[in-house]
Amino acid sequence: MKVILKESVDGLGNIGDVLTVKPGYARNYLVPRGLAVEASSASVKALEHHKRQLARKREKLTKDAEGIKARISGVTCTFELKAGEEGKLFGSVTAMDIAEKLAAAGIEVDRKKLQLPEAIKHLGEYVVPLKLQAGVVADVKVAVNAQAE
Repeated sequence: MKVILKESVDGLGNIGDVLTVKPGYARNYLVPRGLAVEASSASVKALEHHKRQLARKREKLTKDAEGIKARISGVTCTFELKAGEEGKLFGSVTAMDIAEKLAAAGIEVDRKKLQLPEAIKHLGEYVVPLKLQAGVVADVKVAVNAQAE
């Protein structure tokens, strides 16, 4: 089934690409989420007009993402948590905790975009990649310190 992507999809393509995908993938995932439309003859003709608009949209998304990346680079998420003798935390720091700290700093992000493979369970400083729009990746600095007793 031929589809035209309305949004960039990881591992599939970018905005405006005409792709052939399996019918179930298009019907059950891409079209209902508004990520793609079926490539009929009318939509293929309209694609040429939309490509210019999509290029402008991609530029705007990249510019916005770069602005957010610049704001994130100046922020360090600091956590004060109880820890054991060897620096192991009683609990952990999750992507949701990091997203809440960023929100408190005035930067709203989706916690699912944080590329944290597993929760942070030891003291130290970490760099967590955050996937923004248009393929821009920002590095979030996370410092986990022992709580003063």
